Amino acid sequence: MDWLWRNPLAMENAAQDLATRLHLRLFFAHGAMLGPGKAELLEHIRDTGSISAAGRAMDMSYKRAWMLVDAMNAAFAAPLVESARGGAGGGGAQVTEAGLEVLRLYRALQDTAARAGAVEIAAITAMLRDIPDGK
Repeated sequence: MDWLWRNPLAMENAAQDLATRLHLRLFFAHGAMLGPGKAELLEHIRDTGSISAAGRAMDMSYKRAWMLVDAMNAAFAAPLVESARGGAGGGGAQVTEAGLEVLRLYRALQDTAARAGAVEIAAITAMLRDIPDGK
């Protein structure tokens, strides 16, 4: 593991792997879900203006990214992402006002849950078995 200390990115990833994290996923009554993956996808679409580029940033196929966008758009009263087909003028996608608000609310909920549960998360983490070298 000596190589970790010479590679800052590997060191950061290893530290993240060792840290306790809270993953929040909402399960709605009609079967739809919203969790960290869809939130990240919305952020990448917001930042890149492209479903394809957002999928690539997450090592996800365009088809998978499009299916997730389609599921989100079908679940909410207003679409979260609007897209235009490619062609001579180019395509693109943008996160709608509704999408930005869903993303803002989800991230706020994550922060609230993490702060509210910090003591319990730390206590549970302290109860874990010490596993040297991850074995």
